[in-house]
Amino acid sequence: MANGMLERISGPADVKALSRARLHDLCRDIRATLLEYGHAHGGHIGSNLGMVEATVALHRVFDSPHDRIVFDVSHQSYVHKMLTGRAGAYLDPARFDEVTGFTNPAESEHDQFTLGHTGTSISLACGLAKTRDMALAASGGADDAGIGDVIAVIGDGSLSSGVAFEGLNNAAEQGDNLIIVLNDNEMSIAGDFGGMYGPLARLRASNGTAQPNLFNAFGLDYRYVAQGNDVDALVAAFEEVKGIGHPVVVHIHTLKGAGFAPGASRGGATDHAGVAVPPTDTGVAATGNVSHAEPWKSDHCDLPDAVPHEGQCEASHWQTPDRALGRPDDPRKHYGKLAMAALERRFPHEPGLVVVSPATPGSNGITHEFRERAGSHYVDCGITESHAVAFASGIARAGGTPVVATTASFFQRAYDQFFQEMSLNRSHVTVLDFLGGLSGSDNTHSGAYDVAMFANIPGVTMLAPTSTRDYLDALAWSTAPAGTPGRSDGPVVIRVPGQSILDRERALRRELSPEEVLRGSEGAGVRPAWDPAGMLSYRTDRAGSGVAVIALGNTHPLGERVVKALSAAADGRSPIDATLIDPRQCTTLDTAALESLRDGHRLVVTLEDGQLEGGWGEKVTAYYANRRTAGADGGMRVINVGADKEFTDRVPLADLDERYGLTVEAVVRRIHEALGE
Repeated sequence: MANGMLERISGPADVKALSRARLHDLCRDIRATLLEYGHAHGGHIGSNLGMVEATVALHRVFDSPHDRIVFDVSHQSYVHKMLTGRAGAYLDPARFDEVTGFTNPAESEHDQFTLGHTGTSISLACGLAKTRDMALAASGGADDAGIGDVIAVIGDGSLSSGVAFEGLNNAAEQGDNLIIVLNDNEMSIAGDFGGMYGPLARLRASNGTAQPNLFNAFGLDYRYVAQGNDVDALVAAFEEVKGIGHPVVVHIHTLKGAGFAPGASRGGATDHAGVAVPPTDTGVAATGNVSHAEPWKSDHCDLPDAVPHEGQCEASHWQTPDRALGRPDDPRKHYGKLAMAALERRFPHEPGLVVVSPATPGSNGITHEFRERAGSHYVDCGITESHAVAFASGIARAGGTPVVATTASFFQRAYDQFFQEMSLNRSHVTVLDFLGGLSGSDNTHSGAYDVAMFANIPGVTMLAPTSTRDYLDALAWSTAPAGTPGRSDGPVVIRVPGQSILDRERALRRELSPEEVLRGSEGAGVRPAWDPAGMLSYRTDRAGSGVAVIALGNTHPLGERVVKALSAAADGRSPIDATLIDPRQCTTLDTAALESLRDGHRLVVTLEDGQLEGGWGEKVTAYYANRRTAGADGGMRVINVGADKEFTDRVPLADLDERYGLTVEAVVRRIHEALGE
C-alpha cells in the first residue's frame, strides 16, 4: 500500500517534529492510504478523508494523551489512530483487523472512550474537564489530574442529537478550558435535517459573522475556520485556543470525502486547499452506525423549598414542606439526605467526588442547604439525563468519583448512555435510583420497570439494600476511591430503599438521621465496613427447611412476615420453618446459595416489587430449569411473585400489592397450594 512518510510516524511527537512543508506531505500520504485502505477493506472513509488536515493539526498543536481528544461517534478517528502508533494497521493488509473502526482505550492511551453512537463527545469532555478543574482547585493549581486541554470533536450531523445540545448547555455553564471542534461538512450519514442548519449555513456564508449565532446564544466563545482542509489554517486556529481559559467552539468547514474523485485518478477538481473534490457526497464505503438521541424534555419543575403531592413527583402542584408540618420525610428524602450526608463528609479529602443531579434534586433529599455547602462537588445539569450519565462517565474516565441521582422513571431517558458511555466503557459511576419499584405514582412516573432496565445491562451491578446500614455500605463500596482494595468494578446502580423498609426501621427505632451520618456517628453504615465478596452474595437471615423465601429489596419486610406466618400453625396446617434470604443484588445469581437450597427445601419463592417479565425472579426460575435440562437434579419448584407488565395510574400501593399478590395472605396461600396442603 502507499505509505512514504506515514510509516515513519510512531506517535504525536513525530508530527510535531515535522516542518510546515512536510505536514502537507503527511496529509497527502494519509489521504492516499485512506483511499487504498477503503478500497481494500471498506470502512468510514468519507468522514475520515474530510478530517485529515484537522486531525494532523490537532496532534501538531495539542499534546495527547495529556491533552484529551474525544471524537464523537469516533468513526472519523482513523487518522488519529494512524498518528498515535497504529499506522501499520492501515498500511499492511495482513494487519487490517488489528484495530476497530472506533476509538478504543484498550488499543491506545490516546483513545479516551469506546464510542459508536452519536452526540456525547461534549458531555464526556465536560466530565474530563470537571475532574481536572476539581483537582486544580484542590491543589492550588499544582495538580491537573493528568489532564491539560480537553477537546471534543463533533460533526454537524451529530450536533443534531439532543444530548449534544444538553452538552453545549452545560459546557457554557461549566467554564474553564474546554474546546469544541465542530467539523461542519454539511452532511450527516445522509443529509442534514433540522432548523439549526440554516443558521449554520449563514455562518459559513458570512465567514462566521452572521447572527443569530447558535453557539454565542449558549454563552460560548466562537471561532470560524473557512479553510477546514488547510492544515496551516487549522494549526493557526488551534494554537490560538490552546490553553484557553473558557469554553470555545472552533467551527471548521470541511469537505466530506475530500480527495476522492472517481475516474479522475487524483487529477480531478480541487477545493480551496488544493484537495481533490469528490463529485459525490460520501467517498468510499462510507458506512456508519449512528443512533439518534431522544427528543427534548418535558416541563417538570423543582422548587427547593416545596415538595410534591404523593405520587406526583416533580409535577406543578405543591404543598407545604413536610418538615414545616412536622411530618417525617418520605423515603426518597430520608435516604437521599443520608446519602448526601455520607458523601459530604468526604468532600474535603476527595476533590473528584461529585454528585450529579439532572434537575429535581429536592424531591430526592438533595436539599438546598446541602447544595450550598457542597459547592463544586454538586452539579445540577438541568433536565438532561442523557448528558448527566455521559458527563459522569467523563468524570470517571478522568479518575473522579461521580454519583448520579434521580428518579427511576427519568433514567429511562438515558438508556443509550447507560449502555454506551457507562457500561461499555466500564465507567466507575454510581447511580442512585430513587422511587424504584411499585408506587402509587401516575403512569408517567412508575419505577416498576427499573430492575428490568438496569439489571439486564452487561457489566452493571444493581444493588437492592434492605436497611440503612446496607444502603450506606453499598454507597461506600461503589464510591470507594481508586486504589481501595475490593472496591466495585465498573458501574453500580443502588436502588434507594422504599417505604416498606423505612417503615420497618422506624418501627424498630433503627432510623438514622443525616446529622448523625454527617457527624460520623458510630451508627449504621457510616464507615465503609463492607465485605466486597459479601456485597454480591445472598444473605441467609434465618435457617429453616421446606421453603426458601428470597425477597428482593423493598419486599424483604414482606418476606419476614411471610416466614413468620408460615411458622405459625393455622387453619389446620402444620407450621413450616422457612428460610429467608436477602439477595442484596439482582444482576447475578449466587449459584452457590441456590444450590445449597436443594438440601432440605422443596420450594423457592421469589418476591420483587417490580415487573416480573424481564425481572429478577425469572432468572432464579430459569436457573433451576436449565440445570434440569442440563441433566442435573432440577427437582426444585419456584414461585415468582411480582408485578404484571402494565402501566398503572395513581393506584394506591396497597391496592397494587393486593392486585399482584404481594401480601402475606396471598403469598402464604400460594406456598401451601404449591406444597399440596
